[in-house]
Amino acid sequence: MEYAVSIFDKIAGPNSSAYNVMIRGFTYKQSPERAVALFEEMCQNSVQPDEFTFPCVLKACSRLGALSEGKQIHAQVLKLGFGLEGFVGNTLIHMYASCGGIHIAHKLFDRMPDRGVMTWNSMFAGYSRSGNWIEVTELFRKMLESGVQFDEVTMITVLTACARLADIELGKWVGDYIKANGLKRNPTLTTCLVDMYAKCGSLDLARILFDQMEQKDVVAWSAMISGYSQARKCKEALDLFHQMQAAEVDPNEVTVVSVLSSCAVLGALETGRWLHLFVKKRWVKLTVPLGTALVDFYAKCGMIDKAIEVFMEMRCKNVFSWTALIQGLASNGQGKRALDFFRQMQEENVPPNDVTFLGVLSACSHSGLVEEGRDFFVSMNRDFDIEPRMEHYGSMVDILGRAGRIEEAYQFINNMPIMPNTVIWRTLLASCRAHKNVVFGDESIKRIAEIEPLHSGDYILLSNLYASVGRLEDAMRVRSLIKEKGIKKAPGCSLVELDGVVHEFLSEDDSRSCSSEIYRATEDMINRIRSAGYVPNVEEVRLDVEEDDKEVSLSHHSEKLAIAFALIKTRPRTTIRISKNLRVCSDCHNAAKVISKVFDREIIVRDRNRFHHFKDGSCSCNDFW
Repeated sequence: MEYAVSIFDKIAGPNSSAYNVMIRGFTYKQSPERAVALFEEMCQNSVQPDEFTFPCVLKACSRLGALSEGKQIHAQVLKLGFGLEGFVGNTLIHMYASCGGIHIAHKLFDRMPDRGVMTWNSMFAGYSRSGNWIEVTELFRKMLESGVQFDEVTMITVLTACARLADIELGKWVGDYIKANGLKRNPTLTTCLVDMYAKCGSLDLARILFDQMEQKDVVAWSAMISGYSQARKCKEALDLFHQMQAAEVDPNEVTVVSVLSSCAVLGALETGRWLHLFVKKRWVKLTVPLGTALVDFYAKCGMIDKAIEVFMEMRCKNVFSWTALIQGLASNGQGKRALDFFRQMQEENVPPNDVTFLGVLSACSHSGLVEEGRDFFVSMNRDFDIEPRMEHYGSMVDILGRAGRIEEAYQFINNMPIMPNTVIWRTLLASCRAHKNVVFGDESIKRIAEIEPLHSGDYILLSNLYASVGRLEDAMRVRSLIKEKGIKKAPGCSLVELDGVVHEFLSEDDSRSCSSEIYRATEDMINRIRSAGYVPNVEEVRLDVEEDDKEVSLSHHSEKLAIAFALIKTRPRTTIRISKNLRVCSDCHNAAKVISKVFDREIIVRDRNRFHHFKDGSCSCNDFW
């Protein structure tokens, strides 16, 4: 372009054609501000624009979001008598829609005397750019009614809208049209279809289409991986990412963010670290989405200091970046530090959102900061105009319950302006179990049963509550009810990553070819920690297990199997990281403390509630119950 500019500058009195070439060049070479400046120079030099000038300079305005300049150019279009025909009308619609003047764009669209497919696509592009996805689908239905033939550009925009709205019905209609008209060979269309099906939850259909693609670019891989990640099928996302690596396709930013999210859920530290190194090589500076994903990943892998280090390296941070760190600190048992960062966030004039406050309240809960939690809860609406959601009320019940203020928590629930759900009552029930409060425990169970049938966790908490206060007959009665009703407890599942591969263990899992080796290692591990003082707590055993088999069943909990597997498959003193889908039981918690001392290992277990850091026979988590 600079060489072209040097030639252009030497032309004595350039005409409109010469200006058009340069304006188009600047527009398409990512210098739209220079395109608009050159158009201004053209007018100052009394060179009259023609029908080829306006489309290019209006596109430049669209890219800049320059609504004021776009309006001035629109005035010139009218003064010179070009009207709304052809390319000029289409680019005017696109400019207004792209610059936030969507209503003006729609007025122009309605006044267009002849609306071809390009005119409709201009309107689609405007709605798409402004995120008006419902309007995209409604306009497409009007287009079908009007009988205008749509093209591949139309379908790409409509499929994108269907993906955002989870409109599987319309998306499938477009998919059937693509198949019937032999358009599957268009990789962009097929990729959009894959993305649409994945975001609508039809992952099997998405995967069939994906596997049928002859050529898959990074966008296609990212669409499928992102679909798995958003559906919480994180193991499938990682498996597909490893296939992508084998196919020698480099990930883009969307891929990296999706895979990091899956690594965070699975605790796949090695894969996430590899991605971090890749990011450092590929991108000179951390973008906000990448940095936020890395902060979240390291925090969920228990490496909170590394999460803070990445956060500090980020030049730009938004509310999601701050929230990821605050939540990470809270879940890692560093509540007071989380609140320090929240105050720093306010000092830097970053307004918190509702999710930020969930992290703040969680920090107060795990640190026993009852009054601070109450102040933050009130501050949400008073200072930030954020209406508390059910999750915020649940956090306040948790704060009060953990502090043993059971009756106060009960009154708080009764005074809620919205109807409490079962999660609220189960939070109170868990507090009653921890603090041996039978009166409000019974009330919690009664309220849960009024909303939905009780599940295994409710019965187990109630049975344990009765047992903890010596009401053994009531405890046995509840356990008998579980057997009579045939209620099954959700199976515990623990994950551990070794050499980039995530291994999954279920309680009493015998599905692995090496299960005999793992069970022998588990038996040896249990015998060694018994010698060091570990005593099994058989209250944590499944209720359908016979008395003689209780200790064996207890030793085969998923986290114990995962730890035993890691002990025999890793070098001495290597940190063991486990992720579990359920709360770690008290027996496994106590066992892990002894294992860390006997085997000289640091063990980090992340369950659905928090992190447990075991080292030298102790645990740094500050509130296990």
